[in-house]
Amino acid sequence: MNQVFYRGDTFMSDFNRRQFVQYATAGLAASAAYLSPMGVASARRKVGVALVGLGYYSRGLLAPALQSTQYCELRGIVTGSPDKIPAWQKRYGIPDKNVYSYETMHQIANNPDIDVIYIVVPTSLHLKYCEIAANAGKHVWCEKPMAMTVTQCQKIINVCRKNKVQLTVGYRMQHEPSTRSMMKRIKLQPFGGFKQMVCQAGYGGNGMAADNWRMQKAMGGGAMYDMGVYPLNGARYFTGLEPIAITAKHDKTHAHIFKEVDETTYFTLEFENDLRAECGTSVVKSFNQFRLDCQDGWYHMHPMSEYNGVQGKSSDGKRFPAFKGSQQAQQMDNDALAILGKGPILVTGEEGMRDIHVVEAAFKSASTGKRVVL
Repeated sequence: MNQVFYRGDTFMSDFNRRQFVQYATAGLAASAAYLSPMGVASARRKVGVALVGLGYYSRGLLAPALQSTQYCELRGIVTGSPDKIPAWQKRYGIPDKNVYSYETMHQIANNPDIDVIYIVVPTSLHLKYCEIAANAGKHVWCEKPMAMTVTQCQKIINVCRKNKVQLTVGYRMQHEPSTRSMMKRIKLQPFGGFKQMVCQAGYGGNGMAADNWRMQKAMGGGAMYDMGVYPLNGARYFTGLEPIAITAKHDKTHAHIFKEVDETTYFTLEFENDLRAECGTSVVKSFNQFRLDCQDGWYHMHPMSEYNGVQGKSSDGKRFPAFKGSQQAQQMDNDALAILGKGPILVTGEEGMRDIHVVEAAFKSASTGKRVVL
């Protein structure tokens, strides 16, 4: 790939990296204190889940995964498409009283069957429906990316904290067993210090219809929001480090199709001690890997973020085999255990907000051609 990177001015002087990390860390510490009594009561049964938005991810992955989870189960749906309701009720046995429209979603507050609401709508709508869910007194699972802006992320965190409900963001890779095993090994640094990193996530294609939300900037479409959080979060998660600067560039090969959103974005994350992560994301080019070169060895995961087959190895011959189960089921069971008070919240709202801070900086860098300090 031909990557061009620039150096130059900074931005967001009123929201520098130190202030951001301090603010986010404070929120992380506070989140554990805001657990609803509902979580304790739910310990006697499976956590009841309502899916908001019945598109492909809910229909093809989340709902089927909820048939194999141990600690949570599908109990309700929220949709703006009445024609979808009969098929969902027939397949999953959802009673009429647990079916809602977007306009009646707030009435879930009166439904004891439902403990948590999983927000699976376009990114630009995450804030709206997270607020409705939290104000209904239900725990909130928000699909990635968390929101469009840091400001929206903070509002989601605040409303969940105000209503004393748990909030978690749907970063399934932080639940995926092989990914977690590699992260833990990297943390021990058996190969010495980090030298360089490559992190990429993209899929091939030629775009979608212009009216599809993934092709609309205002809705959160494009490569960086849709897929870019995978390499971004991967670089942060595997190393446990926070980037201090970013330089980004959009690559256009289908400009006649992608008129509003980015189709491919390359970005360099800079960390302390001269460590750099060369990252890429795309919705027209296929690449999916993580590689970390260290002083005396390396780690490689390929693929890094696909729905199955994620596996890796290290230079000493150690293998990180593919997980045989459902990543989505693993994620939701872990999040349910957190609600039941039997495990930690693995991906907090503060974690999701950190990524959106960098995503916003990536667009700033790409538009100005300049390096942005975080």
